[in-house]
Amino acid sequence: MLRIAIPSKGTLSAPAAQMLREAGYRQRTDERDLVCRDADNDVEFFYLRPRDIATYVGSGDLDLGITGRDLLVDAGSPADELLDLGFGGATFRFAARPETVAGVDELEGRRIATSYPGVVARHLAAKGVKADVIRLDGAVENAVRLGVADVIADVVSTGSTLRQAGLTMVGEPILESSAVLIARVGAPENGAVAQLVRRLQGVLVARRYVMLAYDVRADQLETACALTPGIEGPTISPLHREGWVAVQAMVLRVEVHRIMDELYDLGARAILVTDIHACRL
Repeated sequence: MLRIAIPSKGTLSAPAAQMLREAGYRQRTDERDLVCRDADNDVEFFYLRPRDIATYVGSGDLDLGITGRDLLVDAGSPADELLDLGFGGATFRFAARPETVAGVDELEGRRIATSYPGVVARHLAAKGVKADVIRLDGAVENAVRLGVADVIADVVSTGSTLRQAGLTMVGEPILESSAVLIARVGAPENGAVAQLVRRLQGVLVARRYVMLAYDVRADQLETACALTPGIEGPTISPLHREGWVAVQAMVLRVEVHRIMDELYDLGARAILVTDIHACRL
């Protein structure tokens, strides 16, 4: 039986469970449940603290896990990414008072407060910078004002919270994080693991693409197909109406309205969009 760790709470918990449901796996119905067994797929899910998942997977006690790239790096566990799941995005950056630190090269010897000491230590080591990394739980924006640190390293979205604390971003991002599927380093290949990865990849494709169908004159077919090349080429069928064909192709969801407008201007009609719930490519 495949044993998989899932975040029990936090921003990754609900999206991870939803993605697994879309991939055909049973999930818990009560948030108090710590284990959910999916007998049909021979999988057992364990709901754990997000920070602990990389440790369980890296030790080999669990086969797979869903966690954040930031938490994986921070844990330093012997686990590898198998698949980026496309949700839970976060950007980590340094921030300081503008009059004290202007660039990463000025971090040498500084005190850096963060909730992710492993992420920061790894980044500093890669840059050849030696600094004192101070671990704090929770928000770290006030660490500079309170005199605990000279610099902070934290998740940054708009930067408004930093500005309120009198801080500005320093240098390039430390890490671009998102939810990832992880496995122990060197774990042997497993058919059940490969199947789960294929299913999750199918969900990712289904979320990014829609199926577009339309009718177009045969003399405009090449131009239309250039707009809708599909994944492996569009499906083309003759219509009973002479000189017309029916076309069906997958297109990116974010581009579908622009493509529909261009097809209509080309003379295409009966343009229909259908959601894709699952696929295998």
